[in-house]
Amino acid sequence: MTNDVTISKTMSHALRHAPGEYGLQLDAAGWTDLEEVRAAVSTALRTTVTIDDIERVVAESPKRRFESDGVSIRAAYGHSVDGRIEHTVAENPPARLFHATAPNVLPAIRIEGLRAMGRQYVHLAVDPEVATRVGRRKASNPALLGVDAAKFLADGHQLFAAGPHIFLADAVPPEYLTVESAEG
Repeated sequence: MTNDVTISKTMSHALRHAPGEYGLQLDAAGWTDLEEVRAAVSTALRTTVTIDDIERVVAESPKRRFESDGVSIRAAYGHSVDGRIEHTVAENPPARLFHATAPNVLPAIRIEGLRAMGRQYVHLAVDPEVATRVGRRKASNPALLGVDAAKFLADGHQLFAAGPHIFLADAVPPEYLTVESAEG
């Protein structure tokens, strides 16, 4: 039996990085047919993967990597698809959000703020633990930044909802950032 981690990794590759390799076509917002994803994942893993398996991975993923409406599915955080994955504007985000990154980039962040760089959005977490866990992908002891989301929004910037723990921004200027810790 194939486990959920293997299914999730295969779905991520298919929906985020190489849909064409799986015979999938994504619309402009990154959505594609759920049954086609099920069939593509089954073929790639050489085992039967059910719609229930796919929906369980969507529902139980702690990082909320996917969104499904029961008919279509998409990666919640698009990376390599053409065009930009659109998200809904956040209605009531927390007043404070967090972002963690490699300490050696702090001087540039203090000048330029947070930029999406090669990604579609800047990812902001609802708590320091989630941000730090994500930041460990870039550094073993990431620098933790606080984001004054309330002032950011009051000044006319937008945040987008990407799941229960992550919000997205096009960029975050330096005046909304504070360094919470920089152990690196």
